[in-house]
Amino acid sequence: MLERAGTLADDAIDLAETALALGAMDRRAVGLSWYRDHLNHLVEAVGAITPDEGAADAAERLRAVIAGQYGYEGDTRTYEDLQNANLTRVIDRRKGLPVALGILYLHVGRAAGWSLAGLNFPGHFLIRLEMKGERAILDPFNGGQSCGPVELRRLLKAIVGVDAELEPEHYETVGNRDILLRLQNNIKTRHLRQGRPDHAIEILERMLLLAPNDPMLWREAGLIRAALGDNDEAIEALERVLALGAADNVLHETAVLVQQLKSRTS
Repeated sequence: MLERAGTLADDAIDLAETALALGAMDRRAVGLSWYRDHLNHLVEAVGAITPDEGAADAAERLRAVIAGQYGYEGDTRTYEDLQNANLTRVIDRRKGLPVALGILYLHVGRAAGWSLAGLNFPGHFLIRLEMKGERAILDPFNGGQSCGPVELRRLLKAIVGVDAELEPEHYETVGNRDILLRLQNNIKTRHLRQGRPDHAIEILERMLLLAPNDPMLWREAGLIRAALGDNDEAIEALERVLALGAADNVLHETAVLVQQLKSRTS
């Protein structure tokens, strides 16, 4: 399924189904039918919106069902737990990372026919809901609460620093593929932070199935492979970077590294 998702146009990717498939890769004995049924229950609980309701009403309905009725919340106590980025475990535990919870909000809202998108907000995944000329920004990690400029500015300063200010780029939307990559990047980063590059490369291989033409992912895979001593695999990954293209400095550094690795294996 992941290979197929890597060939699809972004809006054709089934966000929740692909996230479940990614989660199942670490839980081979667990079937997905129960999780699909659960997602359907969430969709049914939200129901069809009435014509006179706007973005604020839709946002409240999402919050009331996902956070209120079903108890989904951000995991503030064990934030680094890898389970928080596995959608199947997020559903089991009713808690997770912002992006994992955001996938639930996006799936349920879109199934209701509403316009929702993830935002390019640094360090914290947010959802934008648009309806009848109105907009609402939701924070899935904090009970789906709506965020205005004051709350967003406070959040940005807490994450980036006191000198940070809201910029137009923070309101830009991200596609389904980038959301799934962001989900997996959380797992990869934790493996690297905990000194498990062999596990990190497994996650990168999944990410490359989703985004086979991303040169920076291939570069990272090549660097980790080289650090692990897997020279042939490292060379293959880095040569993909050269074939796909990247910034001049990246291409130069990559070409030098390829030559160094080849000299070791000759």
